[in-house]
Amino acid sequence: MSGISTLDWVALGWFLATWAGYGWFSENSRWSRRGLMVVSHRYRLDWAREMLVRETRVSDAALVGNLMQSVSFYANTTIYIIAGLLAVFGALDQAIRFAAELPFARVTSRELAEMKLLLLFAVFVVAYFKFTWSLRQFNMLSILIGASPTGPSSEVSERMVQRVALVNSLAGDEFNRGIRAYYFGLAAVTWFIQPWLFLALTTIVVVVLYRRDFASSALDALDDHVP
Repeated sequence: MSGISTLDWVALGWFLATWAGYGWFSENSRWSRRGLMVVSHRYRLDWAREMLVRETRVSDAALVGNLMQSVSFYANTTIYIIAGLLAVFGALDQAIRFAAELPFARVTSRELAEMKLLLLFAVFVVAYFKFTWSLRQFNMLSILIGASPTGPSSEVSERMVQRVALVNSLAGDEFNRGIRAYYFGLAAVTWFIQPWLFLALTTIVVVVLYRRDFASSALDALDDHVP
């Protein structure tokens, strides 16, 4: 590990801290209540209430199917990425030579290259687990929709509304975490070029995520729903 510079360690530490820190900030901090995830949950509650008064729920099944299709696409894509990264492990020397020929790239040791590749591999493994758990929860949502009663509002139906909306939000949140891993995975790729570029792009990813979750036009449009 002696060939790993201080800047490499700083960039890696910043990457891990910002990934975990932004996840906490966007989901568990007091500021998260103004974010896209919380606002989306309100609409899921409205969806569940409207669903309970519909006798025919073909449209609801179609919506859930569309959500599952999107998650399934990302899960399948992630498997291909993981397989590609495993293939790179078998041709690491060629990958090091290729990375060294990139503009502004520096010569790196095999140990550091293995660390970079392991980080990238870990990011997409996390993404795969997020997408597959999201897919399972959308399956549970389908079961809940099928088990939901039909009729006027009651204490029983309101409990079902809360349950359906919660499972819907849990599945959607896992999907968002998988997408977030993709963003950070793109930042991790730049570590193969220069650690300062890795550091800079990680910061840019956090800024982009913040703007989309807390300062986007989509959030403004959705938040108009709140009186």
